[in-house]
Amino acid sequence: MDVKTAVNAIRILSADQVQRANSGHPGLPLGAAPIAYELWANHMIHNPRNPKWINRDRFILSAGHGSSMLYSLLHLFGYDLPLSELKRFRQLDSLTPGHPEYGHTTGVEATTGPLGAGLGMAVGMALAEKHLAKRYNRDGYNVFDHYTYALCGDGCLMEGISYEVLSLAGTLGLDKLIVLYDSNSITIEGSTDLAFTEDVTKRFEAMGFQTLEVSDGNDLAAVGRAIEEAKSDKSRPSFIKITTVIGYGVPAKAGKASAHGEPLGEENVKILRESLGWKYDEPFYVPEEVYQHYNELTAKGAASEDAWDKMFAAYSEAYPELSAELDACLNGSNAAKLENDENYWQKGTKANATRNISGNIINYVKDVVTELIGGSADLGPSNKTVMKDEASLSKDTPEGRNIHFGVRELGMTAIANGILLHGGLRTYIATFLVFADYMKPMLRLASLMKIPQIAVLSHDSIGVGEDGPTHQPIEQLTMLRSMPNMNVWRPADETETRVAWFSALTQKETPSCIALSRQNLPVIENSSKEALKGAYIVHKEKGSAPDIILMASGSELSIAIDAAKLLESEGKAVRVVSVPCLDVFDKQSEEYKESILPSDCRKRVAVEAASSVSWGKYVGLDGAYVTMNGFGESAPAGELFDRFGFTAQNVAAVARSLFN
Repeated sequence: MDVKTAVNAIRILSADQVQRANSGHPGLPLGAAPIAYELWANHMIHNPRNPKWINRDRFILSAGHGSSMLYSLLHLFGYDLPLSELKRFRQLDSLTPGHPEYGHTTGVEATTGPLGAGLGMAVGMALAEKHLAKRYNRDGYNVFDHYTYALCGDGCLMEGISYEVLSLAGTLGLDKLIVLYDSNSITIEGSTDLAFTEDVTKRFEAMGFQTLEVSDGNDLAAVGRAIEEAKSDKSRPSFIKITTVIGYGVPAKAGKASAHGEPLGEENVKILRESLGWKYDEPFYVPEEVYQHYNELTAKGAASEDAWDKMFAAYSEAYPELSAELDACLNGSNAAKLENDENYWQKGTKANATRNISGNIINYVKDVVTELIGGSADLGPSNKTVMKDEASLSKDTPEGRNIHFGVRELGMTAIANGILLHGGLRTYIATFLVFADYMKPMLRLASLMKIPQIAVLSHDSIGVGEDGPTHQPIEQLTMLRSMPNMNVWRPADETETRVAWFSALTQKETPSCIALSRQNLPVIENSSKEALKGAYIVHKEKGSAPDIILMASGSELSIAIDAAKLLESEGKAVRVVSVPCLDVFDKQSEEYKESILPSDCRKRVAVEAASSVSWGKYVGLDGAYVTMNGFGESAPAGELFDRFGFTAQNVAAVARSLFN
């Protein structure tokens, strides 16, 4: 069988998917199909019979709009994606959504859609491979020895995230990262010359990449030679610029913007078949000889895994302790040990900033959760996220557990997502809460992919003080809380900070944000592991039922308790509820929520040095707020808390107003 027929099967299936759905992006698959075929057939080691094999090569379609090509590849190579699902492209409940979704479609390594995000996750996967190889490989036993391939387009390289992540990849010398650039010079609005005229190859050279070029994307041999040359460089990541024609095979569309994001049309699909010499008019028809060809290709991957399995069995005998440690890391079972660890749950005895407490926790759990790895966007000393007595991860010390992401919040989050997706490691990332704005798109992907990312976000309120409103978060808690499948913790003291970390480390499918104070906070007398339910009573009313409920999180909890004592001196029955995590509280039973916030107590006050928007469903129509309605000011933290009403006296006054 002519290999061109195998390549054209990818093109035809991709075009048929888009045409059947009357929606999608046929241009990239038509131009890039030869690149994908050459890579998957002759260079990438993967086993469709076991898509989760830990030592498989990874392929990330950063240009996620070309999803129909990825689905065609998965189907033809024998992954669990039947032809019936290709026929349901972009339809409700199909396995072939508009952009690839991790965990939804077998063989999809990352959820890609926002352009450039896939590049960030690819960098994370390559970083994970390099780190794990250094930690676990031994002479004659290459447990981790695989490549990460990312296919990107012009749009990916225009997005700023691409610079953030690839600059770090070059700095770290991630030699098993290979970026394939589908250079077709077209975006939705037209030629890339409208907005993108830089010399991309020189940019990659400057970032520390080996750079290669292929002038004709249809030349399989040239593409193959470039991939092998990329793999031969053992000190740098590689970038291969491959010139292609978007909409290849359709004269009316080829090289034009109209080929990018709209169906070809029935007539052009017919012309495509004629142009490619495809003999079959029936949509989605692939001859048996093509399937047989792909089936023969998959046998190589199965043989590679069989050889690896034998090697790993011998490794486990030679290095039983390493093997057992690795198994625990791969299974994510270490964090559960903290639940009954009395040393972990020791209650604090003096006032301290929760960022400091968090730093102490990190340095305790690192020896329990040995797969933990992480760092900050150049704020490690401020976020208190540096692991003591652990090396910094660098080109020369890839085994280091402290990652220096540089001032790259967005890229940091994407890279950490990729590390998690690789498997075998747990990650945390850090910056100031106000800069969660820069992280948000990739935190959203973590939530969508159901991966348990941990974001440590210090300097969580106007308590930042003198740095002023540019650094004082107001709406960020609400932004993060509004995200589906995200737990946002704002602990009030050491006990609650330990709860937040324990919850975050033991999640399987939900990411967590932990918002921490810069300033010292007092120990809350009745704080407890009940915080694991998201909200609980820390100050119980004197009497059979509360007259009013004060709800607070973080640094405002002690203020609410002091306000309650003022009101109690006036004869009021006051309950104070700590709400370290609204998201977790929302998931509790109705019975539990009623026990904490009884519905017949309608006088409620939310106290939080942030936007009020998160609190409405619990405050109700008859309640009140002591929250931030504007931005902060530049002044010492204590003065700002006075200025904006975060005092026991003002909280008590607002509470009194509900009795009038």
